[in-house]
Amino acid sequence: MVRVMVVDDHPMWRDGVARDLAEAGYEVVATVGEGRQAVRAAGAARPDVVVLDLRLPDMSGAEVAARLAAVEPPPKVLVLSASAEQDDVLEAVKAGASGYLVKSASREEFLDAVRRTADGDAVFTPGLAGLVLGEYRRLAAQPAPAEGPRLTERETEVLRLVAKGLSYRQIAGRLVLSHRTVQNHVQNALRKLQLHSRVELVRYAIEHGLDAD
Repeated sequence: MVRVMVVDDHPMWRDGVARDLAEAGYEVVATVGEGRQAVRAAGAARPDVVVLDLRLPDMSGAEVAARLAAVEPPPKVLVLSASAEQDDVLEAVKAGASGYLVKSASREEFLDAVRRTADGDAVFTPGLAGLVLGEYRRLAAQPAPAEGPRLTERETEVLRLVAKGLSYRQIAGRLVLSHRTVQNHVQNALRKLQLHSRVELVRYAIEHGLDAD
C-alpha cells in the first residue's frame, strides 16, 4: 500500500484530499498544515508520496520540497496547487518535486497522478510538461559540467527516452523491461553521473544530445 502525506493549510481541502486518497486505497500516514511540521512528520511517518501545496503559512512549498529531499528515505513530492504560473511550476521542479498538478484537476486525475508519482514517473498537468521540458533545454544551453563516467548501452538508451519526456512505465513498455528495471537503470545513471534528480538527469541528456531523434 502506498503511504501518502498531505500538506495543505486549508483544513477542509486537506481533509477532502485525505478522504479521497483513503477511499482509493492509499494509506494516509499524516495530514499537516505547515511546512516545518511537514518536514518533521515526513521523517517519522516515512511517506512514499507527499501531496504538497505551495502556499503555506511558514515557508514556501518549494522550500519544503527541497528539505524533504534530505529526509531519509526521501519521499516523492507531488505539488497540488491552485497556481499554474510558470515561475511557481519551475521553482517547485527545481526544488525536487516529481510532478505538479493544479487543483482544478478531477478526482480521477489526482488519484492517477499520485499512483504514477509513487511509481517514479514525472506527472504534470497537461500543458505544463512542455514548459518544464523547455526549462530543461534552457538549462542545457548553459556551460556543461565535465564529462562523467561512462554509462552502459542500456542506461544510455533509458536516459534517451527519459529526455524525450517518456514516463518510466512508457519506457518499460518501449524497451520490454519491467518498471523496476527501468527505475534501477535511472538510479544507476544518477549515481554514476553524481546527479540528484530527474531535472539534472534530463539536463545531462540534452547537453549530450540524447534527446535528438
